[in-house]
Amino acid sequence: MTKSRLLRLFIAVFAVLVQSVAFAQNKSFTGKVTDEKGAPIPGATIAVKGTKSGTATDPEGNYKLASIPANATLVISFVGYKTQEVSTAGKTSANITLQPESSTLSDVVVVGYGTTRKKDLTGAVASIKAAEFNRGITTAPDQLIQGKVSGLMILNNSGAPGAATTVRIRGLSSVRSGNQPLYVIDGVPLDGRVARPGVNAAGLGQTPDANPMNFINSLDIASMDVLKDASATAIYGSRGSNGVIMINTKKGSAGIARVDANYSAGFSNIMKKLEVLNADEYRSALKEYNLTSGDYGSSSDGMGSILRTGVSQNFHVALSGGNETGRYRASFGYQDQQGIIRKTGLKKITATLNGQNTFLAKNQLGVDYNIMAAQTLETLAPISNDAGFTGSLIGQALQWNPTMALRKADGSFNLLGAGSSINPLAMSKAYDDNANITYILGSVSPYFKFNDNLELRAMYSLNHQVGIRKTQIASFINIAGVQDLGQAYYGNTELNTQLFNTTLTYQKQLTKAFNLKGLLGYEYQEFNYEGVNLGALGFPTYAIDYVHQLQSPAQANTFMSSFKNPTSELQSYFARAELNFYDKYLLNATVRVDGSSKFGSSNQYGTFPSFAAKWNINNEEFMKGSKLFQTLALRVGYGITGNQEFPAGASQEQYGLGAGGGSGLTNVANPNLKWESSKQFNGGIDFGILDNRITGTVDYFYKNTTNLLFSFPAIQPAPASSYWINMPGNVLNRGLEYSVRGEIIRKKDLTWALGINGTFLRNELKNYDGPPVLTGSISGQGVSGATSQRLANGYSLNTFYVRKFEGFDDKGQATYADGGNTLYYLTNPNPKTMLGINSQVMYRKFTFAFSSHGAFGYQVYNNTANTVLPIGNLGSRNIAKSLLGNGESLANPITVSSRYLENGNFLKLDNVTLSYTFGDVGRVFKNATISVTGQNLFVITKYTGFDPEVNTDKSVNGVTSFGIEYSPYPTARSVMFGLSFSL
Repeated sequence: MTKSRLLRLFIAVFAVLVQSVAFAQNKSFTGKVTDEKGAPIPGATIAVKGTKSGTATDPEGNYKLASIPANATLVISFVGYKTQEVSTAGKTSANITLQPESSTLSDVVVVGYGTTRKKDLTGAVASIKAAEFNRGITTAPDQLIQGKVSGLMILNNSGAPGAATTVRIRGLSSVRSGNQPLYVIDGVPLDGRVARPGVNAAGLGQTPDANPMNFINSLDIASMDVLKDASATAIYGSRGSNGVIMINTKKGSAGIARVDANYSAGFSNIMKKLEVLNADEYRSALKEYNLTSGDYGSSSDGMGSILRTGVSQNFHVALSGGNETGRYRASFGYQDQQGIIRKTGLKKITATLNGQNTFLAKNQLGVDYNIMAAQTLETLAPISNDAGFTGSLIGQALQWNPTMALRKADGSFNLLGAGSSINPLAMSKAYDDNANITYILGSVSPYFKFNDNLELRAMYSLNHQVGIRKTQIASFINIAGVQDLGQAYYGNTELNTQLFNTTLTYQKQLTKAFNLKGLLGYEYQEFNYEGVNLGALGFPTYAIDYVHQLQSPAQANTFMSSFKNPTSELQSYFARAELNFYDKYLLNATVRVDGSSKFGSSNQYGTFPSFAAKWNINNEEFMKGSKLFQTLALRVGYGITGNQEFPAGASQEQYGLGAGGGSGLTNVANPNLKWESSKQFNGGIDFGILDNRITGTVDYFYKNTTNLLFSFPAIQPAPASSYWINMPGNVLNRGLEYSVRGEIIRKKDLTWALGINGTFLRNELKNYDGPPVLTGSISGQGVSGATSQRLANGYSLNTFYVRKFEGFDDKGQATYADGGNTLYYLTNPNPKTMLGINSQVMYRKFTFAFSSHGAFGYQVYNNTANTVLPIGNLGSRNIAKSLLGNGESLANPITVSSRYLENGNFLKLDNVTLSYTFGDVGRVFKNATISVTGQNLFVITKYTGFDPEVNTDKSVNGVTSFGIEYSPYPTARSVMFGLSFSL
């Protein structure tokens, strides 16, 4: 018994001694974290490297760690500042000063399959960080950088929430195939399409496309890098011809768990209303033109009846943290944006999870993963690109006779007979259109570091989208084919893209003077796209939604179709070498070999090389001690990129299946179809003066695109079908772009930064001697089959080709050059000059920022004025107010001419934000900030339409159009109030 007690006592004493020894090896540690100006930084993360221990600084910037190893290394980080490591050996406290992260030459920029320091860039690349993004209502990433990058044009095709944009980097290069840049999210190149079924209902026309980037939450993006020249984009080979936009999402950082929350809410209204006649003005016009009919004795506002104040809200929360061997970030977002048109809007739910983990003793093995999931629900109005005489909702609203009531005395809709004007308020009620798209983008990337110089990495990614669209038109509306019947459509579309790649990267400082970085890679990507469409007319009841009773109409009144594009495959081999001598002379060479199933058997592989060099003049001996230049570098690059953005199977013989088992040839095979390629030269200069308070770049570029991909009708007597060829000719884009940023005031409590970027651009089609190619269709009453643009040798793409309007004769009839028998090449819709202005002023805890952009030297065709609001409407429909007193006869026929070409020059104030940062509130809320943001506050322009920044899709047989407005969804002016904080 005594022995047992002695044994227990011995064990207890031994345990206390062991614990005491262990504790003696640990120690407490304190300190303070401040910024470069000495101000405390509350909420900074203090992590013990290699462990899960850590803390955060208090409101005064102080921190305390109760028990850490005697020789620990602390990792100190805070958003917007450079991460710093501090050893605790021989110390019990340490005060740390963090330096701010800025767009300095040491910043890391994401390029194809890797990263590089900004000062090591040899190509034309612009990098925009989250702090510089546009604020307010954004549904897709491209809106974040509008007006921020020289050479980049971002144009909203429609004012509808979630609508597609037109994005051009250094001009328009392709006649038929895609002109949009390649988007790459965290190393995954996207398909560029979206799985939203199309609808062309009852003569109302084709609704505009959705933005394929809607699934990304803007608050999950850390930075965006725009790769502009061939030396930067050639690593993407056949998909880099139109430039590349890299989207880099936010990641977790080592330290204690962190919660970031954002909430914003606001309202939107129409930015500009078109000037049409009100009821009194209409009655006066009837008298002026001696019309005895057309006054219905009431007063109404057709456009006002479909407008509303759109309320929007956006909620986002993110959780992040980790340690040196494992970091994570998860986020959830909800956005509800009401459109300014009744029954329109976008609801979006997003969720992300990403992480970076390392294993083994020296962290040689690692895996990165990223999952993005989203669901969007679009509520759409019948606003289309190509409605005919029936008109879409905007046209119906503009044309509604203001002396005619919208509702009868009993409150029911005022409906006219078939073929007459359509009541816009009734149309809005009768039309229901909902598109629901589910997105999943996932990737996993394991890697192994053989040593400090050599790394092997692989990645697999899957992009899966499913779109369901339900559309119906009630039977009470007076549209031929719908009235007394009703129509419904159901569409289901699926898009799948899979990618696998592997890269081997080597980097080593071989000598004091020479650094080598090399990359070898292989990539395989597969694209699949398919869908089903169902529809019917003639429903027995409106008590159940038509889309839920498609089986009830007679079989003869039902229709269906389905499709599956040929599987498209892309196999690639690529390599890159980067040489750096003394940090003065940099050489970069890349080559990519792409094999695509889209091309003919004789030309399935293409090679895309590039070469670039850079001279860092400021590192030369003769520049040392320079008080003027702190940065001065010359860059030059040349490369070849490709374009394969055209339909899968275009080089193959294709047959279409019809009703009853019939089939017909739809595409003639062309085994010699080859790549469209662009050769591009770029020369640039980077500079920084006055202690880098003024920095900038200037670039000259020349781009020559050949082997233009084009589809012509097959030559008779071949069956009616299409035939893809490489069209003879060259598309030339040349220009000069600049970007300058200056810190005008840089004091402790006051800073003012101003940035200006501009682009001068010329576009021309050369050496073309093929048949006439017309595009730019004009829609509406009296212009069936008319076009406004033509491709011609020696002119810019999409040059307007119309009759030349010269005025009115004494009878009020329009007169044209050569009696209207000749069409003339006139101006074009491609801006010759683009401008962006951005500024930020910070005074203590206040921040004021604005962003504006403009375009000059181009014209827009106003299809709305041409066919929706002509003088001939008077007596039945409304007209444009500007037509009164111009001497035009009511009998003047509607004609496509230069009369409707308008100066598109504009300068728009896109974004104004005022914010106030409270800092920490109590011990819970950190870095609390409130803000108010205004969007599209004003536009300086002479254009008479809704917005000179417009691009209704008026393509003909797939030939792209540009710069035409046709009764689009109007642009909104918005005000948003925001609150953000961390926990």
